[in-house]
Amino acid sequence: MILGYSNLAVNLFIAGISLGPEKALMPEFVPMDIATAKSFLAQHHYGVLATRRKDGSPQMSPITPGLDDDGRVIISSRETAFKVKNLRRNPHASLCVFTAGFHGGGWAQINGVVEVISLPEAMASLVHLQRQVYGEHKSWSEFYQRMERERRLIIRISIESVGPLRRG
Repeated sequence: MILGYSNLAVNLFIAGISLGPEKALMPEFVPMDIATAKSFLAQHHYGVLATRRKDGSPQMSPITPGLDDDGRVIISSRETAFKVKNLRRNPHASLCVFTAGFHGGGWAQINGVVEVISLPEAMASLVHLQRQVYGEHKSWSEFYQRMERERRLIIRISIESVGPLRRG
């Protein structure tokens, strides 16, 4: 089942069958738990990361999240990115992960404590993320050079809580 939608609704959508707005199916709500969120994240790599600016206002960034072997979220960023500056000051973040189709495929909110890991320690996680999301790189030597040139790092989130827990 696609998170949040009954099998019937998904099968009708895939078959191109519309019941019309008067008979539209209400999506079946499925509460999120940490294991389900990790499973969803292992398959879907579209997200928006929310951090806090110095004044407390939110700063959001589209990102490509992955999952490390210990079940933590990993995100590639640059040393100069505002989200990194925000996280070094306040190491808490929320992440909304969704499918490529955005609507209808489910989503997960992930909240947790962040570690910012710079090069050279970040390289193994950058390679892991590359393989998980995009597959093998065509030239690993070029990949390593680009990571160093762009001053790439890893944002690692230890998952503390997830959502949605109930429908509003």
